[in-house]
Amino acid sequence: MTTRLVLGYAAGAAADRGETVRLLEIMRRLRDPERGCPWDREQSFATIAPYTIEEAYEVADAIERDDMASLKDELGDLLFQVVFHAQMAAEAGAFDFADVAANLSDKMERRHPHVFGADHVPSADAQAQAWEAHKAAERIARAGSEDRAAGVLDGIALGMPALSRAIKLQNRAARVGFDWPSLAPVLDKLDEELSELRAELAQGQTGRLEDELGDVLFVLANIARHMKIDPEAALRKCNGKFERRFRRIEQHLANQGKTPAESSLAEMDELWDRAKAEERGR
Repeated sequence: MTTRLVLGYAAGAAADRGETVRLLEIMRRLRDPERGCPWDREQSFATIAPYTIEEAYEVADAIERDDMASLKDELGDLLFQVVFHAQMAAEAGAFDFADVAANLSDKMERRHPHVFGADHVPSADAQAQAWEAHKAAERIARAGSEDRAAGVLDGIALGMPALSRAIKLQNRAARVGFDWPSLAPVLDKLDEELSELRAELAQGQTGRLEDELGDVLFVLANIARHMKIDPEAALRKCNGKFERRFRRIEQHLANQGKTPAESSLAEMDELWDRAKAEERGR
């Protein structure tokens, strides 16, 4: 049985390599300066980056819907983004797909010494702490090569969704002791920030409203962090709930031969409460 499993794994690995080679060749041909696709040839890292982000969100959406067929498709689309960037880098003489894979493999082995070395990690929490320690050491090493001190907040991508980046920033600061000791003072801070927002609104000063609203959102992210809730996931769930209930409003109005634009706020508010009651009654 063991021999059979090893042979099966080897055959599968060989097939995987064949498909990887095929995919890389497809990408190379798409970017061929003479016979490639005109659209693909015109792209750059900057123009492709938004598609990369979009594909990552579509992967998350397939997972949220527990749709394995879509997940397989969306993971392929996301992989194609990696291949696209690697091909453009190869054309520029910077690196290629093999370099990306090798760098990733080196990093995974380096950050998992309990799997690929002699270290022992007793729990998932301990591994998470060890992972962050490895990342911090890598940041320090990179900073040394750049002749500057490594900062606690280094390496947090600017392109992340703002709420997710807020959590990352707060977690990094918390690891060096810059954090509220419990949820209660964070809730007090939310009250303080809301009061400042209300004060700006009362004075009719629009110049600072964006800053004050940003402070409120940052504290809300901190509340989510202390509650161990992903604020992006919570907001996605809330968006879905709003969408479901508003579609029910549209459906009820359509049954009356009306559209939302032809209805009053009071009518729609009543139907909103009805949609909520219908959901809770399921």
